[in-house]
Amino acid sequence: MAVQWLLVVHGVMTLALIISFLCGQWPIFKGTPFRWIHYFITRGAYDYLLRFVGMVFGSKGTDAVLTVEQFCCHRPNPILQIIYIAIIGSVYFVIAKSSFMYIPGYYIGNVHKYTSFVAVVVGVILFLLTSFSDPGTVNAANVSLYISAYPYDEIIYSEKECSTCRIPKPARSKHCSVCNRCVARFDHHCGWMNNCIGERNTRYFMAFLFWHFLLCLYGAIAIGFILAGRVKELRVVHVLTVYYGVENSFRNLAPRVLQWLAGTYNTQILVMVFLAIVSLLLAGFFAYHLNLCVTNTTTNETFKWREYISWRKKLSEAKASSAALKAGTPYCEQEKRRCFGLCGRSSAHDRDDEAEAKAQAIMKRNMYDRGSFQNVSEIVFPLSSRPLTSSKPKPKSE
Repeated sequence: MAVQWLLVVHGVMTLALIISFLCGQWPIFKGTPFRWIHYFITRGAYDYLLRFVGMVFGSKGTDAVLTVEQFCCHRPNPILQIIYIAIIGSVYFVIAKSSFMYIPGYYIGNVHKYTSFVAVVVGVILFLLTSFSDPGTVNAANVSLYISAYPYDEIIYSEKECSTCRIPKPARSKHCSVCNRCVARFDHHCGWMNNCIGERNTRYFMAFLFWHFLLCLYGAIAIGFILAGRVKELRVVHVLTVYYGVENSFRNLAPRVLQWLAGTYNTQILVMVFLAIVSLLLAGFFAYHLNLCVTNTTTNETFKWREYISWRKKLSEAKASSAALKAGTPYCEQEKRRCFGLCGRSSAHDRDDEAEAKAQAIMKRNMYDRGSFQNVSEIVFPLSSRPLTSSKPKPKSE
């Protein structure tokens, strides 16, 4: 019984940590332990470490930690790439060591020994393609090509020069401080790939996410079939009903079969649960990026639009405050007088909502959105790789 409870606790803790780390900053988790755990993992633990090192070793120790941080987080390095190879290699080794002995089984054929290896190899190839392919580096030689491919919308993108590269900055590009280069149609810098995700390698990144989702799902289902086959081959249900007098019903048999599996095949169950959780997370991450691709938006642009909406709201508040001062009434007093007694809302809130609604309407008129099919084709066949006459995007017709 202790082993079963250990498995349950391990599974719950693993799930809580993964959700907290990846999703704890979401608004839905505000005020919950997930938000606190996310803060502790991402910032709090590091702050406490710096304080502890400073107390014990002084400024030299703190400087050493900051140097390591600079190398790990602000400069290209292969640490997470090595961790990825270690994870996928160790998980495959554990599965081969613990489960291949039961293949072929009652519900699974011998071919899965080979298809699983091929699937892992394909995953590693996609990882290498994403990691070492050019994301769309902008330089003096090709900057005119990217400027013609992506026109400025004059809202979040306008003509300017990159202060670091000293070249014109094309629309939708961003200078990555980690890679120290401008990247066309910049989405984000991926530490796992040790590379930026941009115009030319988004297709590989999407393929990597989708394939690894399928890979984890395939592993979880295959292990499930192996365990189901063991239950069938060892006639566990027959033994429980005939020799132990358990009633032949799902409600009575299921807990006892699961208890037997947890005690006998705990390694396989741990790996199966791990793969199932990771597949769900990858599915969510892939769905998020697929939505960006279908609407022809990038992660970087979502943050830019948030900043734009925030700026519009602040501008509206500043105009309202200026108008109140011109009228000779302090802004806060004027708003108190205009407050609606029943709902507690004021004209300031209405103006904020109106400003945000206008900003949201502008954001929805994304000039780079040419329709789902064209948007996806732009990911598969980047604009910069097409003839100049057809590279300039045409906005989707209203």
